[in-house]
Amino acid sequence: MWKMKTIWALILAGIYSNLCAGAPVEAPQCGYQSCQPLKDGFVNVHLVPHTHDDVGWLKTVDQYYYGANNTIQNAGVQYILDSVMDELKKDPNRRFIYVETAFFWKWWIHQQDFVKHQVKAFVNSGQLEFIGGGWTMNDEATTHYHSIVDQMTWGLRKLNDSFGECGRPKIGWQIDPFGHSREMASIFAQLGFDGLLLGRIDYEDKVNKFATKTMEMVWKGSDNIDAEIFTGAMYNTYAPPSGFCFDIMCNDEPLVDDKRSPLYNIDRKIDDFFAHLDNMTKVYTTSNVILTMGEDFHYQDAHTWFKNLDKLIYYANQRQENGSKYNLIYSTPSCYVKAVHDANPNLVSKTDDFFPYSSDGNSFWTGYFTSRPTLKRFERQSNNFLQVCKQLYALDDLGPEDWVDLNALREAMGVMQHHDAITGTEKQHVAEDYARILQGGIDECQFIVNSALSEIITGENNTGDNPTPKLPLNSCWWTNVSSCSFSENQDEFVVTVYNPLSRPVTKYVRLPVLGQAYEVQDPAGTSLVVELIPIPEPVLKIPGRQSEAKVELVFKAADLPPLGFKSYSVKKKSGNEILKEEDVTELKSGGVGVVLDPNTGLLQEVILNGQTVKVAQEFLYYEGFVGDNEEPKNRSSGAYIFRPVPDKDAVVVAEKAQVKIFRGTIVAEAQQIFNEWVSQTIRIYDQENLIEFEWLVGPIPNQDANGKEVITRFTTDFATKSTFYTDSNGREMLKRVRNSRPTWNLTLEEPVAGNYYPITSKLSIVDDSRDLQLSLLTDRAQGGSSLKDGQLEMMIHRNCLHDDAFGVGEALDEIAFDKGLVARGSHFLVVGPHTNKTGEISTTAQERDIAQRKVLDAWVLISPAYNDSSYLSQYSGLPRALPNNVQILTLEPWKGVSFLLRLEHVFEKGEDEVLSQPAVVNLRDLFTPFEITTVQETTLGANQWLEQNNRLQFSTKKNEKRATLVQALDDYQITLNPMQIRTFVIEFKKK
Repeated sequence: MWKMKTIWALILAGIYSNLCAGAPVEAPQCGYQSCQPLKDGFVNVHLVPHTHDDVGWLKTVDQYYYGANNTIQNAGVQYILDSVMDELKKDPNRRFIYVETAFFWKWWIHQQDFVKHQVKAFVNSGQLEFIGGGWTMNDEATTHYHSIVDQMTWGLRKLNDSFGECGRPKIGWQIDPFGHSREMASIFAQLGFDGLLLGRIDYEDKVNKFATKTMEMVWKGSDNIDAEIFTGAMYNTYAPPSGFCFDIMCNDEPLVDDKRSPLYNIDRKIDDFFAHLDNMTKVYTTSNVILTMGEDFHYQDAHTWFKNLDKLIYYANQRQENGSKYNLIYSTPSCYVKAVHDANPNLVSKTDDFFPYSSDGNSFWTGYFTSRPTLKRFERQSNNFLQVCKQLYALDDLGPEDWVDLNALREAMGVMQHHDAITGTEKQHVAEDYARILQGGIDECQFIVNSALSEIITGENNTGDNPTPKLPLNSCWWTNVSSCSFSENQDEFVVTVYNPLSRPVTKYVRLPVLGQAYEVQDPAGTSLVVELIPIPEPVLKIPGRQSEAKVELVFKAADLPPLGFKSYSVKKKSGNEILKEEDVTELKSGGVGVVLDPNTGLLQEVILNGQTVKVAQEFLYYEGFVGDNEEPKNRSSGAYIFRPVPDKDAVVVAEKAQVKIFRGTIVAEAQQIFNEWVSQTIRIYDQENLIEFEWLVGPIPNQDANGKEVITRFTTDFATKSTFYTDSNGREMLKRVRNSRPTWNLTLEEPVAGNYYPITSKLSIVDDSRDLQLSLLTDRAQGGSSLKDGQLEMMIHRNCLHDDAFGVGEALDEIAFDKGLVARGSHFLVVGPHTNKTGEISTTAQERDIAQRKVLDAWVLISPAYNDSSYLSQYSGLPRALPNNVQILTLEPWKGVSFLLRLEHVFEKGEDEVLSQPAVVNLRDLFTPFEITTVQETTLGANQWLEQNNRLQFSTKKNEKRATLVQALDDYQITLNPMQIRTFVIEFKKK
């Protein structure tokens, strides 16, 4: 990009050979060899000093790090790390683990060299161990696998670069997320981890596991790939035993060992501690137990913890002379997992997940699946933009001087995956700060996208003292309220549409405009069909909307090249071509149709894939329960908890809708208004095998006491036998059975909330007797269910006027522009044969295609009109499309002159006769601008060469064998099996 490119290339050319080795180490004794010796014949008690540091929750990220705003919470991460390092110096037997790389990196980059040297010594000796290793401890319900993989990769890379092999985590540490997904287990297995430890599991599940001694298991994270991982559920979430919290923020008594003191308590405290251990050992299968000695933001004064833990270990172990069976040691999660492994227990297998999570009979943590819906959508769009940004950076080979710009959005997206960020369970001021961080990253990546596309289009590098791109290209981030100044304030402009998928796609571009007629030409100069549709009246009234546009321009950007773009010229012309309202009740385009009830204006029937199906749709709301939270039966609905008023049905928003119908050649839509705060547009596009339901909800009235939790519900006559299906983080599908759990006999006091599940991408029902399936795909994370046979419902917005008393301390009643929050989004409905085909691909394959096109949507950019014939108007980063079942999951600059490349198979076994088969990809001529010269495969997190990964194997009661992660690489030709992701570090030369 700039003159520095060549210099940087020379400086960094030698890095590739040591990409996954990281920083040099001095005679390391880390890993399992650093574990404290165990005692045979004793119960070895693994004491794990730790702090749980939320990357934002009650305070912002910076407030937590610097220890600001302590009137909310006394927490300062920088002091924790300072204090712990001082204490580790005093005794080589002491141990400490750290988890949140975002905080650690913030601290690390400001340390002096002598401090860094000391910390590296702690890491190399095993005194300090990194666990988990992601940028944050991500949520597992509302996160998409793209972003999980990205945030894990970024955190692991920082640790690898700084500490090498000894900084490489071996254990997943998901102690605070509110339920656990099967896909997350699969990801940890693919990262090459040896185990996974969980904090929160359903209270009934825990009782059952206690009774059956199955707190530890081998979790099969996939039905398609080998992704098993040892998984343990913690006895006490992640808190210390009652009475043994020695932090300055705790009120438990310290250990007093002076027998002359009236406060002497050693005998009593050791008795109490052993009583706790007696209970623990009843529910675990080996002679090892793990105790988490720490809590939220503990160890700001680490001395109080370590001084008391030293005493606890010393006096407890003295009792061995009198027959005690307990041996206390400083330990880490990895040493604990290794000890369990060496004991060789036969463990149960688990194939389902840990959703939904309830902490008591009335507290189902299913509200956060939907909480803060606009922040959830902003995060999903930001992932879309981050992938575009990374791809264009690589395709144009921008220089390392732009890494900082790219890293801003990498890190912002990492922060957003935190289990109190995307979940919507943070305080309002923290949510606003998350949005600020995300916007900052977007602004940096916008410059990268603009620079790369400008260079590709104009053929001119952005050199000189002013690196401003020659051609400005702007994104329209306000189209969610039908506003875009770039399209509204120019009579002539160019629309460039970039496709981040690995195959050609078609995008229907919609832009708000002020004119009444426009001409659009494709790169060949051919005039396209253009339609102008009035913007729905409720959209025009959205609080904060600053736009004069009352119509949207729609055109079809067909066959956008893979990892490439097409540019379209748009010019205002005379006349009035705005579509007129029609007095009809049916929309139809090709084989897709929608029929509305002429009396109510509500959905009555859909036509798709040769099937005509009766489908009713309505908006309703649950009234949230309000209580004092003093006992479970009085639990309020809140940011975490979904708890509708018991024995009260959802309230229908409106029995009728006002309808306006507009029908054009490429798009037809029915604009429905249900009341002053709920409206919807039902839309079909030419040659699109789906029906879009674009909903608009808010401001939700808040004059009553209960709050409203708004749902959209689709009702069919399908015979579904209490069964429905949900996705796991946007990847594999899981079977759900109403009022049931696969691993224990469920007692359900909350029949609505207890049947809600996280929907990251898709919710489906199947009628086997008619060979029909109906699916609803989302544009963000939401909660959903099938509460009656043939029904699907999705929660789209909620205001909870009371706190649920799980820590956030605020009602969930969002305000924007001095009004209640308005949320706008889309569902995409597909119906068709379940097993048989009506076309070239199965109905499920259509759904996979739609899901991909929505999560990695073609990105629209606008630039001023230009007439330079030398400018490229069409470009493809791939010389040929990849197979339809393969996607480039990751293409990004990595270290030195290398790129990180991930390829994924996007189908499960059995979803399509052809597309569920293994796929072969040749890497040699994969890209247009460069040729791959060297390839080396890594684990999923790109922090270890795959051939060097040797995971611990655990025995199951079925004697199942876990396959290795190693895959063949035959002369640049790779095979991808269903649901497989393969990760490579590549070097290249420009063509």
